Amino acid sequence: MLRNIFSGGKSLWHYFKLACSACYRKQIKSQKIQQQKTLSELILKDNLLEATCLISKTDAKGNITYANDKFLKVAGYTLQEAVGKNHNIVNSGYHPKKVWQDMYKTVIKEKKIWHHPCVTNRTKNGSLYYVKSWIQAEFDLDGEIKGFISVRHDITDLILQQNEINKKNSYLEHAAKILRHDMHSGINTYIPRGVSSLKRRLNDEVINNLRLQTPLKMIEEGLRHTQKVYKGVYEFTNLVKPEVILNKNQYDLKVILNDYLVSAAYKDQVLINDLPKLKVNESLFCTAIDNLIRNGLKYNDSASKKVEIFYSKSTHDLFVEDNGRGLNQKDFEKLMRPYTRKKDQKESGSGLGLNICVAILKQHKFEVSCEKLPQPYSGTRFKIDLGNIWDYNQEMAESKNTKD
Repeated sequence: MLRNIFSGGKSLWHYFKLACSACYRKQIKSQKIQQQKTLSELILKDNLLEATCLISKTDAKGNITYANDKFLKVAGYTLQEAVGKNHNIVNSGYHPKKVWQDMYKTVIKEKKIWHHPCVTNRTKNGSLYYVKSWIQAEFDLDGEIKGFISVRHDITDLILQQNEINKKNSYLEHAAKILRHDMHSGINTYIPRGVSSLKRRLNDEVINNLRLQTPLKMIEEGLRHTQKVYKGVYEFTNLVKPEVILNKNQYDLKVILNDYLVSAAYKDQVLINDLPKLKVNESLFCTAIDNLIRNGLKYNDSASKKVEIFYSKSTHDLFVEDNGRGLNQKDFEKLMRPYTRKKDQKESGSGLGLNICVAILKQHKFEVSCEKLPQPYSGTRFKIDLGNIWDYNQEMAESKNTKD
């Protein structure tokens, strides 16, 4: 009876077979679509690897069976020259045998991918090139090794740049040594002794007759200024040394800034309000603040140029505010990069001052930001976040009370 439920004499079994067949065709179609998608993804990945990586394959003995265009271009070989040759044609001999022993152990015994951050290879013409390398062994169904596949990223430009930086750093370290040691004797010993000896040999009558008061004063002030600059250079070049710890002591910031600016031609244009006592490197901190002061006066079209330094007790921030052209945060972030200057800037400069200033303050663990003041005031307000100054001063106070 069930076989004749549907009109036309078609049985339920017939329709069940049709449904199963349709379901099967749909499943097959879905599998084909997925296979095509997977194949497309594999082709895309393969194309990406071929375009960006140096790829080579070898047999079990290390003879090259395949090399992509990028490998051939960098190594300087043609495909005909490379295929059939042992892969050691690019071996520079730079790495000790234990490096390659570790590679074979990793890919054959442990059956893992071996990685090296920088392999030094040699091109056909003898020049060196540098690659990040990944190597994997290929095995057949019986577990016997078939060969090796290597994928590499060319990092030659990066390594050459780093080598150039290291070379310049060695020059800088040598220059810093000269500044820290060899110039010290002249600036802090011989010249001061010479000035003192000269003053002892000149009595007031000779000084007055020859009108030497002003020249002597200029020599003494010039020497003090030179010693101050030397101290700053000494501290700054000291940072070149690896793992250096910044030498800091507690100072009244207003006192050390006033002392730093005492011989500056622009000291009367700078108003320093009451500032906190803080642990800083005196020379470097004053150098950084002085850079902000000089920039505020230099890039300033006002008839009465001025800079004010003040402190907010509520936020524990130090501010350096000028009435110049004004600088916003976006431009500040650009200009704090080394050798960066505004395109329309008419004043001369190296493009390093602001970068060094920010580096010094960050070395103190201070954060710097700025805002362009709105009209009609104009100018720039730099904010220096002094971080945990409150905790530090509190600690100092408690320490003092404990001692008392």
